Amino acid sequence: QTEGIESCGLFANGGKSCRLCPLECGVNRAEHAGVCGVGGFAAESLGNRNPYETALIARAARHYCEEPPISGAEGSGAIFFSGCNMGCVFCQNMDISQSAKGVVKDAGELADIMLRLQELGSNNINLVTPAPHVRMIAKAVPLARMRGLRIPIVYNTNAYEKVEALRLMEGLVDIYLPDLKYVSSAAKKYSRREDYFSAAAAAVREMQRQCGVLQIDKNGIAKRGMIVRHLVLPGSVDEARGVLDFIRENLPLETHISLMSQYTPMFELQPPLNRRLLKREYKRAVDYALSLGFENIYTQSLSSASAEFTPEFNGFFE
Repeated sequence: QTEGIESCGLFANGGKSCRLCPLECGVNRAEHAGVCGVGGFAAESLGNRNPYETALIARAARHYCEEPPISGAEGSGAIFFSGCNMGCVFCQNMDISQSAKGVVKDAGELADIMLRLQELGSNNINLVTPAPHVRMIAKAVPLARMRGLRIPIVYNTNAYEKVEALRLMEGLVDIYLPDLKYVSSAAKKYSRREDYFSAAAAAVREMQRQCGVLQIDKNGIAKRGMIVRHLVLPGSVDEARGVLDFIRENLPLETHISLMSQYTPMFELQPPLNRRLLKREYKRAVDYALSLGFENIYTQSLSSASAEFTPEFNGFFE
């Protein structure tokens, strides 16, 4: 997979101009950070390591707040990368999505982290915000598997992805976990990405092609497939309906859907984002999903809308 990146158009100018995601910012990450905030590491922190196979990792630990087939009783082995190609004004992980925080690791070190999380009993390896790090992941996963990694790889993404980049993940990713955020111009208003839905729709279809409907073992743990997430925002039930309509029209009826109620206003925001989701709003979203015939729906208690559930990005192997 690593060797195929240059030949599929994801890098230009002799491999120096990044085109990994729909932003296509063209930055040479050896010298500067891209729009996603990734790259531009100091020479002393990189050493001889390839900047495209190096990332800031803010946290690697077992995580218990994902969907039941992902977390289970033993937790998901979550690896949180710094940087993000979206600009969501309400991001609960703003501490790492919009700033450089963490420890510089290369692909070999990432493979070692995966193995350590497996040793701790994690159900899977959960790569959080992986889009800017496809090249690193394409090298790290085979290394980890050669060294004994046996648990599934989860690709936990905002869905703002290029199909060409996702194809480099085929055979490496076992479970896709996209958060399909918008179908309308709200993507520009809330996340500064006018082309979000066109990119995300194509990406989700590609994820479905690769991994199919979620497969769960006898212990209730996901082994392969996809869960499509949607964070229901205050005042945005119509957005949720649009996302659900897209899923109904483009994916199998058996698709597993996670309707999240955990939105927590963390900053000074304009209405309606300055408040939590109302019970009646969330109920209308869930009722609409049921009316479309979906049976595999994960829901949340509104008590999940709390800053207490946002991890501290300063730990490894807790």
